[in-house]
Amino acid sequence: MIYECHMHIFMNGCNYRQAAAQYKRGVDEADIREKLAAYAQEGVTFLRDGGDHYGASVLAAQIAPEYGITYRTPVFAIHKNGHYGGIVGRGFDTMKDYRHLVQEAGEAGADFIKIMVSGILDFDREGALSEASLQAEEIREMIHIAHEEGFAVMAHTNGADAVRAVTAAGVDSIEHGNFMDEDCLQALRGSHTIWVPTLVTIANLIGSGRYEDASLKRLKERAGAVIKRGFELGATIAPGSDAGAYCVSHARGIQDEYRALWELAGELMTREEFDKRMEDAGREIERRFCRPL
Repeated sequence: MIYECHMHIFMNGCNYRQAAAQYKRGVDEADIREKLAAYAQEGVTFLRDGGDHYGASVLAAQIAPEYGITYRTPVFAIHKNGHYGGIVGRGFDTMKDYRHLVQEAGEAGADFIKIMVSGILDFDREGALSEASLQAEEIREMIHIAHEEGFAVMAHTNGADAVRAVTAAGVDSIEHGNFMDEDCLQALRGSHTIWVPTLVTIANLIGSGRYEDASLKRLKERAGAVIKRGFELGATIAPGSDAGAYCVSHARGIQDEYRALWELAGELMTREEFDKRMEDAGREIERRFCRPL
């Protein structure tokens, strides 16, 4: 079985503004069906969306079974106003506002809650993030509230401090996880948190002309070394490509991610062992990130 544990159905892999403009006019069912058909053709049986403004992932979840696909969605991601996350979700100012958004997502059919706790890689400043993460106390309260409402939590997380904070707070999955250190990996090793590194969001940019290739190659090497160490320590690492992001195509992106992860794990285990670890991690996400009863 092939699991795609992080994707965005409304994005197109080449132009975010174009995709957003397309869906602002209304959810494009034909576009969603075309993407689901592509996943089915590649043998992908599970998709976990990262959320959107437009209701795209809600419709996708409704029709995905027609293609033999299990689909999970947070409906929209939740970010603190003034911080990164507006491209895929809705913002809050106070924890009371945040709780209302969690409840609203649930009422709209969310299977889990996705939170945004940090910025993204700043490819123009190698080794930097676009902004600092939220405070550990805020992160802990966000995860606690979502868990209290019965939801698993998917957290967009970059930077060692943010990774330590979400892991300590019991987050269910970390998305991206760039710039982890050894302490982060040791914490992951002893936790129930699943890591979805989305390596191809860096690797697939190489040769695109959008950023300097030498810098991208160094970032890929740095990220790869941390992922390899995670495999070595026995951290639970799941396949997810962030399909829809720039240079990460739907259906093909997850194939790229499996290959990239295998290149790192191949020195540590057999292909059979690798495939089992990917399937076990995917199954655990499928089991845990489902709508509360």
